[in-house]
Amino acid sequence: MSVSQSGRLSEQQKQTQANESIFHEKARSLDKKVGKVSQMMPERLKICFPRLTFRFRPDLPKDEVNRVLSSIDPSLGQTLFVPNSSIWPDGGIIEVKDDNGCWRVVLVSEAKQQGKDMENIRNGVLVGKNKDRDLMPAGNAIERAYKNISEFANFMIGEKHFPYVLFLEGSNFLTQNIVVTRPDGTTVTLNYTDGKINRLDRLTASNFGLPINTNLCQNRFATVNNMLLMLQAVSIYTKGDGSQWSEDEMAEIMLGIAKTSLKVLASDLFGQLTEAK
Repeated sequence: MSVSQSGRLSEQQKQTQANESIFHEKARSLDKKVGKVSQMMPERLKICFPRLTFRFRPDLPKDEVNRVLSSIDPSLGQTLFVPNSSIWPDGGIIEVKDDNGCWRVVLVSEAKQQGKDMENIRNGVLVGKNKDRDLMPAGNAIERAYKNISEFANFMIGEKHFPYVLFLEGSNFLTQNIVVTRPDGTTVTLNYTDGKINRLDRLTASNFGLPINTNLCQNRFATVNNMLLMLQAVSIYTKGDGSQWSEDEMAEIMLGIAKTSLKVLASDLFGQLTEAK
């Protein structure tokens, strides 16, 4: 890499405040929150479905994904460079044991926090190369979510549900205009249709343009050129008003996704699925 290229990349990182925007305190807090709620889900599901057995695990080994793919077609799932490679969703994985003793995924949860514009404006912090702007162009942290989504789509290629839920926070995920007040009393309007800060359209590639803030766990089927296609859509939930997710709010959504998974899997759970009153 040339010195000039290296310099440009370093300057770009400084301008976008990449490390701060991706790993700042709010992002870490959201990651921990979704992980905490997810780890409580097996116990909560056990209360609802006392005859079923649930478990939590933090990661999905890549070789498990490859085994599923190769079971469908021997030519698939052949490439693995790092033997212990794993996929680590923020909230881990919740599974249920079916009548054949196999573990089936009922919930995968992820969280992304991106966009500090509201916080910066409230604190009177100007951004940009010359520190003269209210808004910071959005980063690309959310693109990292697609790797995990693709891995779980491969792992669940034979299932009729896709219980992947993504919780979003931050000014890059607004669904309505927000007015923010500076310390001097003047206001700044964050326009949710502003392409410089809104990144929701990039994420809706993972749910085929279906509505957000909606449980999309049960797969949809579409016919294209006389071929039936199964669509695995991510359930995307965002705080469109700029607030933060509470544990109770996330728990309610996670429970709804898991219950939908169990309904889809009902034929493999038989009499075990009776929900407690």
